[in-house]
Amino acid sequence: MSNTSHVYYGRDRPALKEWGGRLPVALVFAQPSKVALSTLGWQVVWKLLNDCPQIAVERFFWEGDGNPPRAYDSGRELSDFPVIAFSLNFEEEIKGLVEVLDRAGIAPRREDRDGWPLVLAGGPLAFLNPAPVAPGIDLFWVGEAEAGFDTLLVDLAAHVLDGGDPGGFVAEVANREGVYAPGLTLGAARRALPRGTNRTLPEPGHSCFVSPESEFRDMFLLEVNRGCPYGCRFCAAGYIYRPPRHADMATLKALVEGADPLKVGLVGTALTDWPDLLPFLKWLHGRGTKFSLASLRADGLGEELLEFLRRSGTRSLTLALEGASRRLRVAVNKHLDEEAFLDAVRRASRLQFNHLKIYLIAGWPGEEPADYDELGEFLGLVARAIDEGRGGRKMGIEHVTVSASCLVPKPWTPFQWAPMASEDQLSWAMRRIRDVVKPLKGFRSMVEKPFSARLQAMLARGGEEIFALAEVAARPGMSWKKALREWDGDMGLILDRERGEDEVFPWECLDMGVDRKFLWREWQRYKQEQASKHCGDAPCEACNLCGMGKWLHGAE
Repeated sequence: MSNTSHVYYGRDRPALKEWGGRLPVALVFAQPSKVALSTLGWQVVWKLLNDCPQIAVERFFWEGDGNPPRAYDSGRELSDFPVIAFSLNFEEEIKGLVEVLDRAGIAPRREDRDGWPLVLAGGPLAFLNPAPVAPGIDLFWVGEAEAGFDTLLVDLAAHVLDGGDPGGFVAEVANREGVYAPGLTLGAARRALPRGTNRTLPEPGHSCFVSPESEFRDMFLLEVNRGCPYGCRFCAAGYIYRPPRHADMATLKALVEGADPLKVGLVGTALTDWPDLLPFLKWLHGRGTKFSLASLRADGLGEELLEFLRRSGTRSLTLALEGASRRLRVAVNKHLDEEAFLDAVRRASRLQFNHLKIYLIAGWPGEEPADYDELGEFLGLVARAIDEGRGGRKMGIEHVTVSASCLVPKPWTPFQWAPMASEDQLSWAMRRIRDVVKPLKGFRSMVEKPFSARLQAMLARGGEEIFALAEVAARPGMSWKKALREWDGDMGLILDRERGEDEVFPWECLDMGVDRKFLWREWQRYKQEQASKHCGDAPCEACNLCGMGKWLHGAE
């Protein structure tokens, strides 16, 4: 049902469709509008549904103010809609989902609802682990929306117009590819993925709306690639979005010309791997369109690209270091060349970039004090590279921010077997990072709070028992921290132990296509501090190490 029409409203509100003869669908993003308007995935879904003549879709956001949720465009109450579709992007949104339903007067638990509304969910959380929110959901869409979510909703519209009931539809589609209906789907629900694309991304996501109130102010988001070939063992996106795919530059140009935005934000997990990155940036610059890039790989920053970025006005550069030591970076399969990293810093300073941001992750299984001693030494080399790039001039990189987050072992990665570092261990690591950064002139550190990371990990790795915790947290005046004091579950059981090879995980109600034995081997290679090859440019069936090629082509 999807098409390639370019839907872009900018700051304008879309014309609302009449409900007569159409299925009204509430598309809910369970966070404030400023976050939603800076998130691409739900806009892709909105476009797909808005393109369907049989569907009248409206936008809902959740400001958390306790008032009944109302449609952003029409002001209709959520309880007026027969179908409510949640776009779930972040683990903490499980609480928001319960709040939205409760404040609308809709029972949060599926078992307490009789008939309409039908409550659906999709997005990255549905890819990773639907179990924590499953008690509240009638039907999950598991996979990329372009692979058939609009078709599913059009079929639902036909079912409703024929007088069908919601339970009958859920039972009818429970075993369709891309559908997980808790309690009804037989076996593991198979992820939906557009077929026949392999390494291409024919319909890259793009913003339908921009806003001065969004996190990324007035920025037109544009998807350059999906998935990542490097196989970093901590990165869920590198596994659930296999195979990695690139957009075609002609398609992206058409999207930009159709929107004619002031600024474009390029979205992707491996921007410097896109072969057309520099030509596309030059094209944007030539038409007077500003642009913004996310984190870049140091080994992808050639001299021409760096020079162009600086010449076109870019003053800040973000590089991901991840592990504190080379030992850890090899173990996590980072594929980072330290000399290439230092050379990129040296050249950036010579070109008079002003700010360097370095991403770091702490809390790796088996990390040691010596790893942070080595981090201090390496950051000293970064400081020296900055001075060497200046070459005696005053101008160069003047500010360096070392931004440290905590490792959250995620489903569908080799770390799904790993224990998470304790709050004490993470606090120690964050203090150590501050200590090694403090003596360096022009450097500062920003570190994550360990409690927030451990909460995220519990919500990501838990089972259906998490929903009860979310129900407590969603009460007026409550928070996650307060709710944990009342919850009768065991946070340590979810987080603090290494899982056995054959332990069944809550998320294995899904089949993401990546072979479990492959992930286990990668976990063992982490413990042995051995790197693995990354996804090359060959078709998946030529490699099939992770099982994806066989899965894609329908072989058993």
